[in-house]
Amino acid sequence: MVREARTEDLDAILELYLDLHEDSIPEHDQHLQDTWDQIVNDPDHHLIVNEVDGRIVSSCVCVIIPNLTRSVRPYAFVENVVTHKDFRKRGFARECLDFARDIARRENCYKMMLLTGSKESSTLRFYEGAGYNSSDKTAFIQWL
Repeated sequence: MVREARTEDLDAILELYLDLHEDSIPEHDQHLQDTWDQIVNDPDHHLIVNEVDGRIVSSCVCVIIPNLTRSVRPYAFVENVVTHKDFRKRGFARECLDFARDIARRENCYKMMLLTGSKESSTLRFYEGAGYNSSDKTAFIQWL
């Protein structure tokens, strides 16, 4: 079942992120709680999860960004696409991305952008199969 994250999903999402690029779960302190509260209460920040038998197995984030160009239409940014290693290649991430696309369409976005750090051809084909392309824009990253 694909849905938006709820307040009680924090621990499950942090555990899932160990299959993304995290090597530990952050300390449960006030900063973590404030950040989580900000995420779940922001109407433009959509943390999407896919749940199987009560377990969150896949997720992505879709943020709607207001914009002054393209007839003042917003755009969507997708990040943190992850599926638990035991549940990959079953369509769970694709369902999350489809849910994100539905949100972007509902919000009248003119485009969606997604960045990946992966160079794996299977991962890149997965994103292409989900409707993304790597030929329209060039991405640059500056790590802070």
